[in-house]
Order: sequence, then structure tokens, then C-alpha cells
Amino acid sequence: MKAGIVGLPNVGKSTLFNALTAAGAESANYPFCTIDPNIGIVKVPDTRLQRIQTHIPTDSVIPATVEIVDIAGLVRGASKGEGLGNKFLGHIRNVDAILHVVRCFEEENVVHVEGRVDPLDDISVIDTELILADLESVERQIPKLEKKVRGGDKEAAEQLKLLTAANELLQEGKPVRSGDWNEEQVKGLRMSGLITYKPVLYVCNVDEEGAAEGNHFSAKVEALAVEENSHCILISAQFEAEVSELEDAEERQEMLGALGVEETGLDRLARAAYGLLGLQTYFTAGQKEIRAWTFPKGATAPQAAGVIHSDFERGFIRAQIYSLTDLEEYKTEVALKGAGKIRAEGKEYIMKDGDICHFLFNV
Repeated sequence: MKAGIVGLPNVGKSTLFNALTAAGAESANYPFCTIDPNIGIVKVPDTRLQRIQTHIPTDSVIPATVEIVDIAGLVRGASKGEGLGNKFLGHIRNVDAILHVVRCFEEENVVHVEGRVDPLDDISVIDTELILADLESVERQIPKLEKKVRGGDKEAAEQLKLLTAANELLQEGKPVRSGDWNEEQVKGLRMSGLITYKPVLYVCNVDEEGAAEGNHFSAKVEALAVEENSHCILISAQFEAEVSELEDAEERQEMLGALGVEETGLDRLARAAYGLLGLQTYFTAGQKEIRAWTFPKGATAPQAAGVIHSDFERGFIRAQIYSLTDLEEYKTEVALKGAGKIRAEGKEYIMKDGDICHFLFNV
């Protein structure tokens, strides 16, 4: 599962990516510094891992991860090929969710591709280009589906109906995700490759002074996010880059405290991206390791077991599951068993975020 960082040039995307991944992606003060996407794996902070380790001592603790893709800046006219737009739009189609970085700071030494700082207009530019790209995609797909429908293809008929409804939204200048879609339609939209169906998290890149409370620029973005039923977080990308370079944990905490924040914006972003992708976590715990495993919300126990290995799903017998709350009360797995707090769940069980599991399988 991938989350792609998008936005206009020079809004701080690569600076943020560098801080997130320590991958050394090039960051410079000119448009199209990033042409090919940079990819990094980001750990998702989760205090539950340490809480489990308190009661089950282990040699290794392994958190969940999210794949972050740094995509080059889009500009006005990208859907028509401006600024290598078609290539960059193709990169966006390959991610599962969008982290839309919006410039919410003034700095005369950092040029703005539009010559001014206006976060809502920046968002409008990106949204317009993505909507235009989707319109072009839909217009290509509909004639092909119509041909299949004339041949009696029932699946094509359903997909045609879906894309026709999506096209109506796009013609109104609305993203496809703004529609009211049922579960079956969601599956079809995922297959369609439409960019504006992907969930969006607005990342307000503020200066250091706005890292804790934001500023008048970020307030506009937050209001828009509420209106769209989207999500929004504050980050000072330059500050986060400086903090990420510190190896000493106490120094990092001192820097955060000086700005009035308790944790890095990167930690909040990693968790937000994880949630945006519709992901949840279950844990396995033993002497060798405690590990967070990622599964899509709504997965069954066999499907979740398959995240570890396909043999676990194919030969699934049952899952033994208990909660962190019960572990903290009873202290050990032996005590949990004695109290009847370890449940046996079968193939129909829908996994819950935070389940601690042992899987039994036979192949």
C-alpha cells in the first residue's frame, strides 16, 4: 500500500520526504527538482508495541510500515502535459492515497511557482488538474465499455453505469470521492484508476512559529478539510528535517518542547497516512519478536494470517486471540489462558485493530 506526496513545486514535498525517510532525496529551490519518484518505507509509531513488551520480554520489536512516494510537483496545465504533467499524473495513479502538501508559509527566498502564497488556490490548481485528467480517462474508457455492452457483457454494463455517474461529478468539477458509493461500486472505482477517487490528507507545511497551532494560511485549509469531510495535519517540514538529523532522543524532545509540541509531525503523518489507506494492525508476540502486522479494515482471520505467509491463509485452522487490555490486567499468557481470556476464532472472524494473535494452520 502506497501513499503519494503531491502538490505544487516548491511547497516542501521533498524536504518532508527527506525528513520522513532519511533517504536523501534531492531537495532544491526550483521547480521539477524531483522528476522520477523517490520511494521510502516509513515506520508507523505505535506505543502498544512497548506496552506488550512490558509483559512479554522479547529480543526484537518490529513496527508496521507505510510506503511513501515523493512525486514531482504538478503545475497548472499538467493534464495537458505542462511540466511533464502526464508522466507525473501517471505516478499518482499508482498510489493508493494522496498526501497533498500545501504551502502555508511566507519566505521570499523560496519562490512560488504561481508568484504568491494562497493555499486554497494551490489546492484548486491541483484538484482541477486531477479532475481534468480523470475526465480524459473516463472519456477513453466509456466508448470501450459501450462496445462491450453491445456485445452483451453484463460486467461492462455495470462499469459503464458507474463511470457515467463518476463522469457527472467530474463535469461538475467535483472529485469522484465526493460521491455516495456502495461497496460494489467502490470495487469498480478502484479498478478504474481514477485519481480523484483516492482519499486525500492535506499536509499544511507551516513555518516553525505555526508548528503547534498553525497560522492564518493553515486555518483556511483546515476549514476546507472540514467542508470536504477530509483530514488535515500541521507540519513544519524544515523543522522536522532538522529534528530528524538529531541522534539524541533528549535533544529531539527539547526541540519539540521549545515549539510546544509533544511528538514529531512525522509520527502524526505516518499514523495519518496509515489510517488514510484504511489499514489496521494486529500483533504477534513471543520470545523471538513482537511484531505489528498490517491488514485492510474488514479482513477475516485467514486473510490477516496470509499477511504473514500465504500458507497461513491456505491452511488456516483457527486463531487464538486476546486483547492488550487483558494482557495488562493478567500480565502473562499463562494467566490469560487460566482466566479464559484467550479466544478461539474461526474463518469468519473479522479482525479488530489491536488484536494479539497466534495462528494455527496446517498445510
